[in-house]
Amino acid sequence: MPVDEATRYAAEDADVTLRLWLHLKPRLAAEGVTGVYESTERPLVQVITDMEREGVLVDRAVLSRLSGEFAQKMAAMEDEIYALAGEKFNIASPKQLGDILFDKMGLSGGKKTKTGAWGTGADVLEGLAEGGNTLAATVLDWRGLAKLKSTYTDALPDFVNPETGRIHTSYSMASTTTGRLSSSEPNLQNIPVRTEDGRRIRTAFVAAPGNKLVSADYSQIELRILAHMAQIDSLRQAFADGLDIHAMTASEMFAVPLGDMTPDVRRRAKAINFGIIYGISAFGLANQLGISRSEAAAYIDAYFEKFPGIRDYMEATKTEARAQGYVSTLFGRKVHLREITAKIPARRAFAERAAINAPIQGTAADIIRRAMIRLPAALTPLSSARMLLQVHDELIFEVAENEADALISSVVSVMETACHPRLTLSVPLVVDACAADNWDEAH
Repeated sequence: MPVDEATRYAAEDADVTLRLWLHLKPRLAAEGVTGVYESTERPLVQVITDMEREGVLVDRAVLSRLSGEFAQKMAAMEDEIYALAGEKFNIASPKQLGDILFDKMGLSGGKKTKTGAWGTGADVLEGLAEGGNTLAATVLDWRGLAKLKSTYTDALPDFVNPETGRIHTSYSMASTTTGRLSSSEPNLQNIPVRTEDGRRIRTAFVAAPGNKLVSADYSQIELRILAHMAQIDSLRQAFADGLDIHAMTASEMFAVPLGDMTPDVRRRAKAINFGIIYGISAFGLANQLGISRSEAAAYIDAYFEKFPGIRDYMEATKTEARAQGYVSTLFGRKVHLREITAKIPARRAFAERAAINAPIQGTAADIIRRAMIRLPAALTPLSSARMLLQVHDELIFEVAENEADALISSVVSVMETACHPRLTLSVPLVVDACAADNWDEAH
């Protein structure tokens, strides 16, 4: 871009920013959020600027190898899909897939969209797969690999800066209502971690020779905040004792001794624990666990019976939101809920779920922001230390190998005490940190 054109563009940005500032500044005091702005939002700008400038090193060879492996896997899946369907078709075409599943194969459970075509979204295919349909299950796997290949292994190399060899993502501080950061060009916060192939994408994010990547991740921070805000004594005690909170929940709900806990029972309790934070419905939990809606409803009822304070907290929060039109985090960030009194039930229900979750997720966002602001000063004695990425409850650093242990000690200390002195939680914050050669191994 020519310098004169860039100058005009930058000048316009500065002019518009000043005009917005003059318009919005008086509203900070009127809304009672000047403290949030001065203590958190303004200091964080420089921290994020430094992170974006640093970037994270990417090994193109790893991405290329993974792309080839994914292509081979997809080709094998395509052959299997064609064999199961009895013919070749465009797997990426929802219409052609719907015709195969519901017209040719005559499967039940199909629903047509407004265009008259069969719906073949993930929820439809998951339902068929849970019913034992191999074709639907294989198409889901194929779609997952196609997403990884197109969005990550094939696209990420285009974002590598040719001069630095690094990806410099852009962070937005104000694109979510709860205070969570978002990233773009590329989005590094949505890299899948629930599948083995998804986690392999992170192996391409590496430390420079002689360095290590350090991942520092808050452990179950939103559940800890819920235990504090809802004053659930059993959960607070479990966190204080360092127990496995999902196993403890399963033991409470299903009367299973901790020593006899199976992975499946713990998985169900984990889904309920995290689902409750987001106001999950019986329908949503049923889909997630592959159980009936009535069984899911019974799980949710049992959860609230064991932890009645959580339901009380939720109802009180919704009442507060309806009365004032917003909810607040523990640090004073406000989340406005314009639909909380909407006449349309679906819109009102969505706002009610947001009212429950926003103070929890927003408080977690405030805590990691406070940590990010304090970390540059804390890491000053470590000349090689650099903060590279923030992914929700996780921070990624790069540091010389001989300073990795010292960095971990400093980072854990700052992150675990980030609430102080403004707030003292009734549960401890715990940070898991590890150093490795790539992001996947460090996480």
